[in-house]
Amino acid sequence: MSPSLTSPKQETTIYSALRGYLRAYPQWSFAPPRVQVKRRLERFGTEYGGYFLDSSMIQAGAIVYSLGIGEDITFDLSLIERFGVDIQAFDPTPKVERWLAMQSLPPQFHFHEVGIAGHDGEETFYLPPRQNWVSHSVVHARQYSSDSVRFPVMRLSTAMNLQGHTQLDLLKIDIEGAEYAVIEEIVREKIPVTQLLVEFHHRLSPLGTDKTRDALSQLGEYGMKISSVCPRKEVFTFVRAA
Repeated sequence: MSPSLTSPKQETTIYSALRGYLRAYPQWSFAPPRVQVKRRLERFGTEYGGYFLDSSMIQAGAIVYSLGIGEDITFDLSLIERFGVDIQAFDPTPKVERWLAMQSLPPQFHFHEVGIAGHDGEETFYLPPRQNWVSHSVVHARQYSSDSVRFPVMRLSTAMNLQGHTQLDLLKIDIEGAEYAVIEEIVREKIPVTQLLVEFHHRLSPLGTDKTRDALSQLGEYGMKISSVCPRKEVFTFVRAA
């Protein structure tokens, strides 16, 4: 018998990737979204909280917004370390604020305890199913508790006006189902975004991939092209077409 050419660790990684593909493809009727423009991408942050982006598009002084912080800011810190940029970070959950208070943060990390959503005011957020989890969602899905709280939110354009910004060089969105309303505003208000990183949450039971397909279509019409998509078809990198 010929010796195996892969280690147990490699076999586990391959199996996990294959399992992800098999789960994702039927959801997309075996026609999943694909990369539309090739760029040289680098990963910033951990495997859990990191993203791929085109670092050649990030310069000193770039305007970077990070929506949804949780308890992993390795992505934000790696950008600060590499480029010296300021990060405007938004998350409405008090647990995140308490966690950040225990961290040693660089002065370029600016935290705003407010959520970014499709309107200004307050929004209902459903609690995570476990007390030690941090992510809340605006979607009343089976993956979350039926208990809810109200947190302050604002539109992306409102946040930018308050900060005196008219365009964004990099926008990261991981906000547990609220991303669709934010994308609608970006397209509707023609907010200039050079590079966009999004984790879509169509896996939340009431949503489904049709919601994400619509968002992808809107972004495509707005000139944003897919430069990276993860095997699960949930985490995307978009760049503005030249």
